[in-house]
Amino acid sequence: MRVTSSNIAHRLYRHKVKISICLILFGLWLFCLPAEFFTSPTSTVVESREGVMLGARIADDGQWRFPETDSIPYRFEQCILHFEDEYFYVHPGINPVSMGKALWQNLTTDKRRGGSTLTQQVIRLSRKNKPRTYFEKGIEILMATRLEVGYSKNDILKMYASHAPFGGNVVGLETASWRYFGLPASELSWGQSASLAILPNAPSLIFPGKNEGVLKKKRDRLLEKLYTKGIIDQTTYQLALDESLPGKPLPLPEIALHLTERMKREHPGERVKTTISAELQNKLNRIAAQQHYTLKQNEIHNLAVLILDVDSREVLAYLGNAPTTLENNKYVDIIDKSRSTGSVLKPFLYTSLLNNGELLPNSLVADIPTVINGYSPENFDGEFNGAVPASIALSRSLNVPAVRMLRTYGLDRFHRRLQELNFKSIDKPANYYGLSLILGGAESSLWEVTNAYASMAATLNFFNGSSSEYTSASFKRPQFVKNNSHNTDKISGDPIVFNAAAIYKTLEALQQVNRPQGEENWSFFSNSQPIAWKTGTSFGFKDAWAVGVTPRYAIGVWAGNADGEGRPGLTGIQAAAPILFDVLDALPKSDWFAIPYDEMIESEICVKSGYLAGVNCESVSREFIPKLGTRTSPCNYHQQVFLDAEGRHQVNSSCYPLANMQQKSWFTLPPVMEYYYAKKHPEYIPLPEFRSDCLQDGEQLMEFIYPKRNEAIVLARDFNENINDIILKVAHRSSETKLYWYLDSRFIGMTDTFHEIALQPVPGNFVLTVVDQEGNQIHRKLEVSVASGS
Repeated sequence: MRVTSSNIAHRLYRHKVKISICLILFGLWLFCLPAEFFTSPTSTVVESREGVMLGARIADDGQWRFPETDSIPYRFEQCILHFEDEYFYVHPGINPVSMGKALWQNLTTDKRRGGSTLTQQVIRLSRKNKPRTYFEKGIEILMATRLEVGYSKNDILKMYASHAPFGGNVVGLETASWRYFGLPASELSWGQSASLAILPNAPSLIFPGKNEGVLKKKRDRLLEKLYTKGIIDQTTYQLALDESLPGKPLPLPEIALHLTERMKREHPGERVKTTISAELQNKLNRIAAQQHYTLKQNEIHNLAVLILDVDSREVLAYLGNAPTTLENNKYVDIIDKSRSTGSVLKPFLYTSLLNNGELLPNSLVADIPTVINGYSPENFDGEFNGAVPASIALSRSLNVPAVRMLRTYGLDRFHRRLQELNFKSIDKPANYYGLSLILGGAESSLWEVTNAYASMAATLNFFNGSSSEYTSASFKRPQFVKNNSHNTDKISGDPIVFNAAAIYKTLEALQQVNRPQGEENWSFFSNSQPIAWKTGTSFGFKDAWAVGVTPRYAIGVWAGNADGEGRPGLTGIQAAAPILFDVLDALPKSDWFAIPYDEMIESEICVKSGYLAGVNCESVSREFIPKLGTRTSPCNYHQQVFLDAEGRHQVNSSCYPLANMQQKSWFTLPPVMEYYYAKKHPEYIPLPEFRSDCLQDGEQLMEFIYPKRNEAIVLARDFNENINDIILKVAHRSSETKLYWYLDSRFIGMTDTFHEIALQPVPGNFVLTVVDQEGNQIHRKLEVSVASGS
């Protein structure tokens, strides 16, 4: 046959067509797989740091479908391969022999047999189990072979195990393992693994009360096959045959209910490995159940506890609420809800004053009746101490000294300091809160409060563990999602918020038991390991707080009613502190904080006043104080006095010979402070009185308690439209003297011992004069007005 140019052209054309068809088919095969095989929503699964399941939430489509598993347990792998696809590791995605047998049986008998490999089943699952036609089978074959090329056998097996149906709304091996046996897939026995390997092929067998016989027969046949092929020994085989079959789905673990709900909102459909310690969380759950039983006897229904690792700021345990009934807001997560802070902000004010060199740890601070722009704070017990060391004022949580210290420090300054401590919920201007900010006038969450305490402890730890340096990492936010990234925070050269010495002295003060007067059963708390802790109670007994730190842990506790109902006895000491110490006892023991000597200086301190020792101080000790504490003024409560030869009276040159005077150092407080201080301190000796013939200054002898200087008096009416009396008060150094009271030179009365007098003045401006029996006088201008609307 003669070859012509036309024949050659025709042949070339046919070859091009064949090549084009092959390239098109190859392209279809190459790109036949979807970018994402499975797009169905998955359940949210929350695990502890050890991998223990803490809780899970169902997927948005109502299916229990856990995120893809990372590995396939050996027992289940052997079971599924010997039941579904023995040649899985050698075939290219399809098994021609099995397909041929299935096709022949389907054509020659009424029975239907599947010849699909696990790879083909993965494709069918990803395509939502479309109707089984020969065309669909061809697509499965094409995609299965492509899947084998692009993915490893292990990946394919994981996809199958993660998306195979196991009956009802249970999808995936890990889900089925928890729902039917209550344990992770890695702990399945041979009998359990064999039962689950059968279900994807016939998921209807799982329904309780139906088909148990069929399911058992299939499982036992699979176990026999495993025994015959030497996968399991005879003992294992016999034991596996006696194992029970899966039945009614079991409830999933609910170890951290509120954290699981939070993960559902923040990481929906993910498997989240948290920082939670499963062992500690379980201990916390037991403690909460026991303590809640006690609290609910007083109709206190809710509580929350947060435990942080101080340095890493990882959340170790998270209890958002107590296990209460639905009508008592069981599902409300209190940890991130803002509540009145009570007194838990006081340590930050004390630290601020120490940090700026405006206070020494034990300096005496005034605890006397105080009125500031109409605001009159009171201590919890309604009493006054006159003067009290600042550290004791903090550990006893006295309100009046705290308000006075806040006024001294500055409301705006302290408000800015709280922002630096990440109190984001205190988001209104400082004037909105006023001085009540320090007593619970602001709201914050257990999350923020506990973290702020942890931040101070972390700063001290880092300073002592480094070359006396600071890091911004000390004030990072807590984290509950586990990650393996290393801490790369840079070291800064300047203190961050507070210096280590100020923090140490604050924690040292908080280590002292803040026992209120009258609490006889408080001593058992002192038997626990060292901890710096603080309680708080909101106005109206609505919120009880207890927060504490050790060098390793920060513990925050809140107790109360989520709906804001107050209860008698709902105080930090009675309701929250017992929980705090139960939790502390469940934690590993730790030592106390190391002393940050590089931020401290040894100085002479007046023992009685807590100030830097002055020239007149009799008793002096050497103590380590924050370096900036040297800025504070020396003691002014010790003064040189001149007494007569017998030491019974004060004298001066107006009445006594200089040569006969004796000079002595005397610890004396201002009259108002002395008035309350002497009642609680029998050892306090007031200054001797001046001899009657000596000239003296009335201001040194007596002082107005009420009204204060420049204080406006507002008259109010009662329910009967009557104007209430005002009570004028004066403190005098001599308890036996008589005082005579004058209003604009008009005599209004005389007092003896207790110098208080009731007065009902009319509006206007007056001058109040008080004269003692020796003729010493003090004066106070009064500005009296009637309250608007009265």
